[in-house]
Parts: sequence; C-alpha cells; structure tokens
Amino acid sequence: MFRRSSRRDILGYSLATAGLVIVPASIGFTAPQKPTPEQPLGPFYPFKKPTEQDSDLARVAGASSMAYGRLLNLSGRVLNEEGRPLVGAEVEIWHTNGYGRYHNADDRRDVALDPGFQGFGRSRTDSDGGYAFRTVRPQPYPASWMWTRPAHIHFLVNAPGFKRMITQMYFAGDPNLAGDHLLNSVRDPDERQRLIVSPTGSSNSDADSASWDIVLKSAS
Repeated sequence: MFRRSSRRDILGYSLATAGLVIVPASIGFTAPQKPTPEQPLGPFYPFKKPTEQDSDLARVAGASSMAYGRLLNLSGRVLNEEGRPLVGAEVEIWHTNGYGRYHNADDRRDVALDPGFQGFGRSRTDSDGGYAFRTVRPQPYPASWMWTRPAHIHFLVNAPGFKRMITQMYFAGDPNLAGDHLLNSVRDPDERQRLIVSPTGSSNSDADSASWDIVLKSAS
C-alpha cells in the first residue's frame, strides 16, 4: 500500500542515497531578510490535481516503476521577513518530468509522459517551518523556437496572514539560465541569485539533494 511520505522519511532517504549529513534547521530565527522574488505561475499549473497529491512525486501508486530521471530530495523552510519559521504553511510544487514534459493536458508537445511521475506535490510545513519533497530533476524545454526554459521547479506557498507566494527555483550550471526571460525579469543580480540552488550529490549515489528557503511577505 502506498504510504504518504513525511519530511522525515524524505530526509532519511536523502541520507541513505546521497551519503549526506543533514542538520535539522533550528527552531529559532535568523536575521531579517527580503521576501523571495516572485515569478509567474506559468501555463501548466495543474488546476485539475492528480489523484495523489503527497510529497513524493517520484512514485505513483499502481505504477510499475518509479519516475524516470535522477532523484532529487528537496527540502527547506518557509520563513517570515523576520526569519522566523512559519508552521503549517502549504507548499505546492510542479515541474517537468525526466523527459522534459509537464504532467498536464495543456502540454501537447511530442515528449514522453511518465506514468511513474506524479507531476505535482503538496507538503505542509512542520514545527520548524520545514517542507520536504522527493522528486526527480526536471529538464529544460523549448518555450519558443528561440527560447529554451532552463530546468526549474514551480512553487506556490500559502500561509495564513501572508501574501501568497508564486515563484520558481532554478539550478546552478544550467546553460539556459543566462537567456531566460523570466529569471532575468528579476533585475537585481543578488535577488536573481536567490532563485538558484546548487544541488549536492556524487556519481556513486542515485540522488541529489537541494535546500531552498522561501520568505513570505506579510499580507498587512
């Protein structure tokens, strides 16, 4: 029977597969910081959600195999502008599969669908403000004949009393970053860099790990 993956399960899987040491984030607060730069929702948000909406996008109940692609254990915290963790925030993610296609009927490109890939996931932050997902590394795809979108993961975050956050997370080293119109709509290079993560892993592991904190702006 498929079991909903908890943040502890996913972080534990990261330890086992990537050989990494993950130190739990402190319940205390860090220095004040700016809200995470916003990005567009994009055309492939799954308004029609899949049957499974848990935090493990790499396995679907009843599928004969796991999702195609390199596993990614993604975790982080949701914070307010004072750096304090937000408990119970809802974090949604969606992105392309390991072939470069969204699990969305509006993506009609002739690219393979993956029945083992959930396409969309949801997590609720714990007492430390932490969220965690297990998924696969997304792939770039052509947005037009002259524009290739770099690999990215879409985020939508809701927390009571805070402005809804819609943003995208990118991967360091992607050659398509420099020419991406959406990433470069963030004019400040330091702010733009906040949207880019550097996953860690090794050639003898079957998964990468990445950590990315999200800062929400108060609704007031």
